Amino acid sequence: MYLPVSGLEIHPLLPPLISFVVSFVTSMGGVSGAFVLLPVQVSGFGFTSPAVSATNHLYNVVAIPGGVYRYMREGRMVWPLTWAVIVGTLPGVCLGAFLRIRFLPDPRHFKMFVAAVLAYIASRMVLDLVRGRRDGARVRLEPEAKPGMSGVTVLRFDIRRIAYRFEGEVHEAPTLGIGALCLVVGIVGGTYGIGGGSIVAPFFVAVFGLPVHTIAGAALMGTFVTSVAGVVFYQAIAPFYPDLAVAPDWILGLLFGLGGLAGTYLGARTQRFMPARAIKGILAACLLFVVGKYVVEFLG
Repeated sequence: MYLPVSGLEIHPLLPPLISFVVSFVTSMGGVSGAFVLLPVQVSGFGFTSPAVSATNHLYNVVAIPGGVYRYMREGRMVWPLTWAVIVGTLPGVCLGAFLRIRFLPDPRHFKMFVAAVLAYIASRMVLDLVRGRRDGARVRLEPEAKPGMSGVTVLRFDIRRIAYRFEGEVHEAPTLGIGALCLVVGIVGGTYGIGGGSIVAPFFVAVFGLPVHTIAGAALMGTFVTSVAGVVFYQAIAPFYPDLAVAPDWILGLLFGLGGLAGTYLGARTQRFMPARAIKGILAACLLFVVGKYVVEFLG
């Protein structure tokens, strides 16, 4: 199959197979897997134009509803956290898409800055795993994940705090702090087409101390909404750049998305059977992957 936008000659079963495996693993931590698919497209397939960022956003739009639906069905969507993520990242993703096209054709130094921030977060998560430390922003210790875990009960949602109960424990986070973080994440996600979940989800766990079994749905939903905005934005500005591939490769994005749709649903369904430490390990591995990629690109 030939794809004219990306210029690829590819077997139609390869993209959905890759995205299924990636999204099944990463969706357990609230990450769509787009951050893995981006280097696959750029380095593996040779798809290097700005359209690759738009295509990655399109993958998120198609793939994420499977995981979000499952988390909603199980009552594990923390809606105040979700709205804070959306309000913070939505303006950032539009700004990031503009920066990607206008000012950052080869943003090597900015990537190193992002890599340094992510390396710090990853080091905190790895240190917690080594020390056996559990999530911290709570009234009492969280038990390990188990089948049949109960849903989320929202206790407070205002400009200052978000508080909710999960499995008999109360968890809190600053609303403005989450909004500010998500604005920065939106800019980064809009620039590179990674959605932002790979940054937001580990931050929720490592910095705000929220339990991993409650942040995944919010991170995925936030990524979905901002990715819709990213696709619309890239498609809308494409006519202003006739000599540059800007709009998404719809066929490639849909192929990736179909595999991701099945993967995120099954990943979300499997997550409640996974212990918190295992999911933290997945998030730490996701961060280290991104850090390694950016460092290699900077040195290359």
